[in-house]
Amino acid sequence: MSNDISKKLSELRQQIDDIDKQVIELLNRRAQAAIDIGKLKNNTGVSIYAPHREKQVLERIHQLNKGPLPDKVFKAIYREIMSGCISLEKPLSVAYLGPQGSFSHLAAIRKFGSSVNYVDVAYIREVFVEVAQGHCDLGVVPVENSIGGVIIDTLDAFQELDVKICAEMLLPIHHNLLANCPMDKIERIYSKPEVFGQCRIWLAEHFPGIDIQPVPSTSRAAERAAQEEHSAAIGSKLAAEIYKLNIVCKNIEDDPNNSTRFIVISKEPAKRTGNDKTAIMFITVHRAGALADVLDVFRQFKINLTSIDSRPSRKKSWEYYFFIDTEGHYEDENMQQALKEVSKHCLQLTVLGSFPRSTEPLDE
Repeated sequence: MSNDISKKLSELRQQIDDIDKQVIELLNRRAQAAIDIGKLKNNTGVSIYAPHREKQVLERIHQLNKGPLPDKVFKAIYREIMSGCISLEKPLSVAYLGPQGSFSHLAAIRKFGSSVNYVDVAYIREVFVEVAQGHCDLGVVPVENSIGGVIIDTLDAFQELDVKICAEMLLPIHHNLLANCPMDKIERIYSKPEVFGQCRIWLAEHFPGIDIQPVPSTSRAAERAAQEEHSAAIGSKLAAEIYKLNIVCKNIEDDPNNSTRFIVISKEPAKRTGNDKTAIMFITVHRAGALADVLDVFRQFKINLTSIDSRPSRKKSWEYYFFIDTEGHYEDENMQQALKEVSKHCLQLTVLGSFPRSTEPLDE
């Protein structure tokens, strides 16, 4: 290496060192401002996690970024910066369907970073319980999959526990066959029931007649596969790392565009951002056309519905809860008017929450 090149490298490296010093000083100034905000919030009882502010920060980063680093790099950096700053304001606890390595765990990490306290529970309902009873600040649960449809355990939990939806996120889902034995030695496969449905074609082609063992989560499946000979699991790369399993086959989902929508539940609602959704749960009055009347109200007020599902109420035979996602925020004037009219056609109506609309998937 010539002296000129060596000198230029030294100058550039010194420039990087000087910039790093400035970056660290500025990040700590930012963190101090977050601490001051946390003190104000604690005095007023305002929730530490603010989905609307999170959305504002990430959108502003996108606007400020002129390259050469791509947006996804800054999103990942700022996820961790916000995670660290939140932990300085107040230690935040997030419940998820565990154990470690589940897709819920992965979604929670991608959403909240590594500086919060994660609490794994055995069933989706327990996530709701942890939040409703104040043991955890937030909970992350799956609500629907692009292949398998709605997650019934999540909808059923809303019927009995008082929590609010404050955020949503989309996570690309890639399933992997995990095992510590060759593929031809596998005698049983563990996974979540919904996952078997998302890999139905692949399983029929490669493991016709295999012993399928449903368990509450993909990470529980990985845990079992790691403990038993001739056993495999379908789960995430994270689960393979945690439970020291080999990835025998990658991306075995039937649809390469497979994704799951997760929601964040809280005791506190989210503020308006201008690009929001509102989730509603209701039981219609017992008359012909009652559901059509409800839907017509939303049409009259020009409110777009993005999904509709139903579940038995478990209170009375052949009585159903309907779950609707709409575009708009609960505080919007047309939404308020629409809900007032909708309530005339309902025996019960509950707003499950308004939250910022997810416009792109979490980074893989």
